[in-house]
Amino acid sequence: MKNKIMMIILVCFLFLTTGCGSSKYIVDKDGKQILTESTKQSLRTDIFCKPSVGTEAYKIYEENQDQMKFKLDKLPNCSDFTLTSTKNTSLWETVFVKPVAFLILKLGDVFKSWGMTKAYLGLSLIVIGLLIRIIILPFNIKTQKQSRRMQQAMPKLQRIEKKYAGRTDQESTMLKAQETMAVYNEMKVNPLSSCLVSLIQLPVFFAFLSAIYKIPTLYEGEIFSWNLGMTPQGGVASGNYTYLILVALIILTTYFSFKYTMKQTSATTTVEGAGNQMKFMLYFMTIFIGFSSFFLPTAIALYWVATYAFIIAQTYVTNLILNKANGDNRSKKTLNKETKKIKDKIKEKEGMKYGRNK
Repeated sequence: MKNKIMMIILVCFLFLTTGCGSSKYIVDKDGKQILTESTKQSLRTDIFCKPSVGTEAYKIYEENQDQMKFKLDKLPNCSDFTLTSTKNTSLWETVFVKPVAFLILKLGDVFKSWGMTKAYLGLSLIVIGLLIRIIILPFNIKTQKQSRRMQQAMPKLQRIEKKYAGRTDQESTMLKAQETMAVYNEMKVNPLSSCLVSLIQLPVFFAFLSAIYKIPTLYEGEIFSWNLGMTPQGGVASGNYTYLILVALIILTTYFSFKYTMKQTSATTTVEGAGNQMKFMLYFMTIFIGFSSFFLPTAIALYWVATYAFIIAQTYVTNLILNKANGDNRSKKTLNKETKKIKDKIKEKEGMKYGRNK
């Protein structure tokens, strides 16, 4: 089941980042997407604000206004965009996409006012990506704690699995479920907590991607000599091989963040062969995303690298804290046992001294 979920997420990721299966892009008379010459980027028909006048993107939109959801003269400048600038088409757009787009632009204005004339939107993407991770940090920490408790519960769960191995009758199934739930209650484990974190993260992630595509001025900025609208493929083709650094960062952050996550998951499952399946998924996803990253705009790649680097740091630090806490608890338990033994010996000696023990 977990593998199927991961595959669905990957398919959604591919559709969102490449535009596959979507008709919301400017096309030519043959139905092919029109790409900008400078960045090889496709242009959405449902943008929130208009690109800067005189840019290549502006000219393409001007020539194809019949395909746009809103005409250029009805759209605000991106610097003037507000939550009510354009008519909403769905609850999803109202609640998630527009607020994220608004935050990206307004935080970008702050950086721009500090003199960062080109990198301001790139920095905005990085900071907002990190802020999103910080907001959901308590949920992630709770999930890691649940995972740690699950690891501690595994010996008992494995004994239950062996006890009822091969027994498929209704009574055995009910007893197995009851004993398993008793272990969960004893160890204070909630098996659904990890699902809750995913339900929180996925809408925010998809909203962020959707917002990026609907802010055309985003692709006019640069950061670290990388154009925010350029893909690594286009960058390398134009002679800027530093885009390979961006691809390497995506691969590394993907590998280590997924490795930590899957390591925790494999340690909390009783399914035979789960470790090998997790290892396959780790390599498959790393290769898949590494390949896909060549076709991602730098704006999306920046968000990916920043958030996954944060996940790695968060997982590492949280594990250190949890390990220390567990070590302290074990020390206290050991100390209590030793103390009890010493007290028992003292009582025994006192009893022998005063003739209480026979």
